[in-house]
This record gives sequence, C-alpha cells and structure tokens, in this order.
Amino acid sequence: MKRRGWVDFLFIFPTALAFVMVIIVPFVLGIYYAMTDWDGVKSHLTFVGLDNFAWMFREPQFIYSFLITLLYTVINIVLVNVAGFLMSLLATSRVKGRNFYRAGFFVPNLIGGIVLGYIWQFVFNNVLVDLGQVLGWAGLQTSFIARRETVIWAMSAVNTWQYAGYIMMIYVASIQAIPDSVLEAANVDGASYPTRVFRIMMPMMASAFTITLFLTLTNSFKQFDLNFTLTNGGPAMLYMGKAIRASQLLAMDIYRTANQFNLMAQAQAKAVIFFIILVVFSLFQVYLNKLREVEA
Repeated sequence: MKRRGWVDFLFIFPTALAFVMVIIVPFVLGIYYAMTDWDGVKSHLTFVGLDNFAWMFREPQFIYSFLITLLYTVINIVLVNVAGFLMSLLATSRVKGRNFYRAGFFVPNLIGGIVLGYIWQFVFNNVLVDLGQVLGWAGLQTSFIARRETVIWAMSAVNTWQYAGYIMMIYVASIQAIPDSVLEAANVDGASYPTRVFRIMMPMMASAFTITLFLTLTNSFKQFDLNFTLTNGGPAMLYMGKAIRASQLLAMDIYRTANQFNLMAQAQAKAVIFFIILVVFSLFQVYLNKLREVEA
C-alpha cells in the first residue's frame, strides 16, 4: 500500500509542481504586487496597502468596463445558449442532413478569436456599409462597431456566431442521453413537440445547462482577443466627465493599464478584483443551477 502511494505521488508530482509554479505562486505574488508601487522593473518596492484598489474604483474606465462586461455577459448567456439549444434540436431531429448541420454549426468555433475579429471587422466596416449604401438603408451606412449604442450587440452577435456551435455539441450529447422510450411514451400520450421539449427534455438536461451556462459566463467575462481585434475598445465616449472606450471589457482594460500606461501595480490590482468577481459570479451561477437540478 505504501509503495502504491509513492507511485501515485510520483505520477502526480510533475503536474502538481507545474500547477503550483504557474498558478499558485504567481497568484500569491500578484496579490503582493497589487499592494506595492511595482512598475514591472524595480526590485525595491514600497508597500502602499489598498491605495491601488482605491484608485481603481475611482477610475471611470474601470467602472464602465465592469458594467459593460456585465451587460456583455448577460447578452451572451442568453444569445449563445438559446442559439445553441435551438441548433441542437435541429441537429438531433429527423431532418435530412442533420450530420451536415452539426458540422456546419461547429465550424465557426474552429476559427481563432484574432482571425475572427479581423474578418468581422471587415464585414461590419466594409461589407455591411457598402450594402447599406447600395440599398439605401441608413441603418447600415454606419458601421455597427462605430456606434456606442450598437457595438456591444455587434460583439455579442459575433461571439454567438462562433461559440454557439460548441455549446450545441454539449446539448446534443445531453439530448442523445435521454432514453428514446421516454420521448416515445410522451408522443403516444399525445404530447406536442413543444411540450416534450419544455416538460421532458429540458428538465432531463439540467446538468447540461449547468455546464453551458458556466462556460458561457466565464468565456464572456474573460473575453479579450475578439474585443482587441474587432473594436480595440472603441468607439470613444464620455463617462463621468472623462473620455473612455465604449466597448473596452475588463480583460482589455487590465491589458491596457499594464501595457499602454505602464501602471503594473494598478493593473495587478484590477486583475485581483477581476478574479474575485469571476469566482463569485461563477460559484453563484453553479449554485443556482445545482438547486434547479435537484428540483428537476
């Protein structure tokens, strides 16, 4: 038994060591740096306590980025999961060519976020604008990502186009795990298709909804590559009397604070708060979904 324990330890040790060195140690150091005047270079640091955190909550761009990230996350949770679920119903139905639909819906997820952003930037700034001029539609003649009232919706549409296929595959696996006898019995009893979906399929897919909502929430909160390439945080707008970027999400705000303004300690303080916010929202969402699983 002792020998087996040593063998298990030797197998786990490399992964555990990598996790500690890459995740735990940098995280602890990050908390320390967030309470200093660290600039990324000097080794003699001055402890400033919570000053960086206090500065962060007075900064208009951070406050707006937090609010717009919440809005972006809510929009994505709804759009991605509704689209993914509807596509999964089509891909598991008896419609001809359903395997083709599965592959087609999943393909956008294979495109990297950087490439995706540049492709859709061209679509929004050129294709749709030119189309609007040809058709005479005023709503299309100005790019959706150039208007602050539509930029977040445009980003959410692109993210849904890419990510819904991945979420669809989770729903497809969950639907296929439902016994055919249950659905056939409901069909014999005269239950309509919407009734079977809402009364039988969805309650039996509760665990899948927990997974997909969690993945969508975390993916939306951590969005960076699409934000960077599609809009670069623009367009500009006024908030709390200062010029800010209308579509700059939290991840990009942290990046710009560190790399553009060279405020390393302040950026690290934002990263710590970002981590806490993400953990709290994720745990709360999983807790609510687990309660629904028990009720179902």
